Amino acid sequence: MTEQSVSIRSICVYCGSRPGRDPSHMAAGRALGREIAEYGLRLVYGGGTKGIMGAVASGALSGGGQVTGIIPEFLIDMEATRHSLGQLNELIVTPDMHARKHTMFERSDAFVALPGGIGTLEEIVEIMTWAQLGRHEKPMVFANVNGFWDPMMELMRHMTEEGFLHTAHRVQPLVVDEISGIIPAIMAQAAQLAADRDGEDAVISKM
Repeated sequence: MTEQSVSIRSICVYCGSRPGRDPSHMAAGRALGREIAEYGLRLVYGGGTKGIMGAVASGALSGGGQVTGIIPEFLIDMEATRHSLGQLNELIVTPDMHARKHTMFERSDAFVALPGGIGTLEEIVEIMTWAQLGRHEKPMVFANVNGFWDPMMELMRHMTEEGFLHTAHRVQPLVVDEISGIIPAIMAQAAQLAADRDGEDAVISKM
């Protein structure tokens, strides 16, 4: 699963299958979908057509973007409608949640967590865990809409202070408050990773 490429072609978005109580969360989903389309990138997401998931997908599709939905068979009627799924550019139906998450990872060059519940949290934390273990260097972003992820950031600070994020340098997700700043932040981090790697290669070649 080790992934060294930092070229950004597709962005995975984790988010809630419900709209939540704050209308700005749905608006943020639509806006991010449009941003992904405007940058000519592919949206990879969990395939749901309801809640914030549906907002992200509709935003990307309305902007002329390419959308890949990845969903387990048992969730199709819970998180989506079969008619709406037919509007996606690509639909991948997996046998279970594990296959869904692995496929999303393989298809994506960066990850963004919009507001969501336990499932959203579990997905982005797993990606962070893989980064901590050195399995990838793909950019990770918390879209901190109206401070939604502030408690998570505080928890991470606490874990670091208590000595549990022993490789904290590998777990440095970007925290971006404005949707319009997410993709530029991802591109900047990817460029920095590429530059750092080129520098390391240059040093090694001279040894």
